[in-house]
Order: sequence, then structure tokens, then C-alpha cells
Amino acid sequence: MSKPKILFAGESWFVTTIETKGFDQFTIGGYETEIHRIYQYMGDAAEIIHMPAHEILEKFPGTAEELAEYDMVIISDVGANTFFLHPQTFKYSIATPNRLEAIKQYVANGGSFGMMGGYLSFTGFEAKAHYHDTALEEILPVEMLPCDDRKEHPEGFSVEIDPDRHPILNGFPKKWPALLGYNKLIAKPDADVIVEYDGDPILALGTYGKGKTFAWASDCAPHWMSPEFCEWEYNKKLWENIIAWATK
Repeated sequence: MSKPKILFAGESWFVTTIETKGFDQFTIGGYETEIHRIYQYMGDAAEIIHMPAHEILEKFPGTAEELAEYDMVIISDVGANTFFLHPQTFKYSIATPNRLEAIKQYVANGGSFGMMGGYLSFTGFEAKAHYHDTALEEILPVEMLPCDDRKEHPEGFSVEIDPDRHPILNGFPKKWPALLGYNKLIAKPDADVIVEYDGDPILALGTYGKGKTFAWASDCAPHWMSPEFCEWEYNKKLWENIIAWATK
């Protein structure tokens, strides 16, 4: 049986470093991504097609029909403006498809969608991710805050789960390695919150139309996902189980 095909959008960034040495100063540019961790966690369970954040502007599909090529779409740490402001619209005021509405229709038709937490996920750092009150908030099993939604825990926090709560968690230990933060979300009444901390959903599952959705409120890599969680033997199993649940 062929693997499900996942379009994974985001989880990349450009870096500019300015170094000052006495009187002189120079600038260093670079490109970084954590997509190798996604391949590590999910590569055995799915075919991952990565679309870096800077390519989303022009290349992300504009219709549900185009998205139907994929069994699942995941967005991680890239804000709503990147989907809204196609260069043709931003530069030349030419109308272009609302790609968040396309995702909504794709899920309604039977596709699967998930969002992973980060500074540019959900509402995000200084509310710059800006997914509150968009089509994605409609389809996800959570509501988003209208303001900066980060819950920073530099001391680390560990969730404790019931392994019998849901098939995704079967066989998992009750206590998990530390995470360092998450986006504060509000579970919708029909959400299935299978992992939580201090009353906040960390992993919430839901449906929309004929499709399935999930929200993972913490990171999929550093900085909120600690090295211990990244290397945890059950981390790979967690994502394999989420994929299996979402794409069945």
C-alpha cells in the first residue's frame, strides 16, 4: 500500500546576522530549516512534500482541487499573510485565490489538515501569525486568542496522559519529556482533546465536513520542543499515529 502524501508548508526561515568588531561591521546571510526533523519523524509513514515558507507566496495551491493531490496538508510556523498576500495581489492589486478558503474546502471535501505550534502559528508572537478569525480557525478543533498567544515555559513542563484515552496514545508512557512552551488555544465543544496541560489543549483532534483536522499547540522542533522530546523514542510513533488517524 502506498504511503499517504503530505504537503508540509513552512518550517523554514532566512537569517541575517550583523557582526560588529570594533570600528567595522559586516552582515552575514543564511537559510535555515528544521524539515530534516519532519522527515525523521514522519518519513517512514508518509511521503513528505516540503514547501518552504518563501515558496508558499507563489506556489501554494489556490484551489481545493489542486490540494486534492495530497492526503494531508500541514502548516508549521508560517503566518497567514504568506498565504493571503500573493505577489500579484500585494504588488499589482490583482485578485488571487484565498488559499485559506481553499484549504477549508479541501477539508470539507474529505482532506486532512493540521497546524503545528510556533511563533508564527495560530495567533503567534505579537499576534503576527494572524490565523484568528480566518477559515483555518473555522476548520480546526480549537479557537484562537485575538492577541499574542504564547505560553513560555523556559523551566520546562511535562504533560501526563492516559494511554487508553485514544488509539493515538495506546502504548505510550503516562509522563512525557519536557516541552518549553506552546500556543494557548481554546478547545471547541466538539473537540477531542487527547493531550493537555493546565487545562489547555496540546493535541486536539476534530472533523470538518468529510475531513479531519488536528492542532498540536507546541513545536515540532526546537525551540519549544526540547532535545529530550526530539530524541524521545515515542516522538516518531506519535506522528506516525497522528498521520494514520488523519488519513484513514
